[in-house]
Amino acid sequence: MAASARPTPRETVAQACERWGEPEVARRCAALIGGAHDGWLVTLLASRTATDEAWMARSVNQYWMRVWGARALLYAWSTEAEPAVVAGLADDHWRVREMCAKVAVQRAIGAAADPAADLVVDPVERVRVAALRVLGAVGEGEHAAGVRTAYDDDSPAVQRAAYAALRSMSERLDRDLDEA
Repeated sequence: MAASARPTPRETVAQACERWGEPEVARRCAALIGGAHDGWLVTLLASRTATDEAWMARSVNQYWMRVWGARALLYAWSTEAEPAVVAGLADDHWRVREMCAKVAVQRAIGAAADPAADLVVDPVERVRVAALRVLGAVGEGEHAAGVRTAYDDDSPAVQRAAYAALRSMSERLDRDLDEA
């Protein structure tokens, strides 16, 4: 007999919202990004059982709680979570920075533009790509020069993201930003 599949993140967040309501789930997820411990929520979001508590307690795995808190904000939202998402763009772990950037794009968090501009030179390619997507979604004209610097990135994925970001910014702002 096949083992039952783990629920998707969307399903686990829906369960949490049924239990506490969406604003409370978003508040608790934002607290996770900030480093708070919420055992029941983490267990639910991680789709892990109570027997995995030892794994979650290991310091090397602590960043996952922040990643899961940010990921859950893709499915449950309150504007009160914005400051935590913006702060998460400066997290020590790249996975947290990347996930917070994804949330900033989906939730169109304008305050994420300046921190995302700093991430265009992040050492991790996936973070650079995510940062450029943030700028494409919410960046302003003053961010265009930083986006253009990514045209020369060693990564083709970052280069493509830079061109797409500048195109998106130009369309959204209704002005040509491809000029120096």
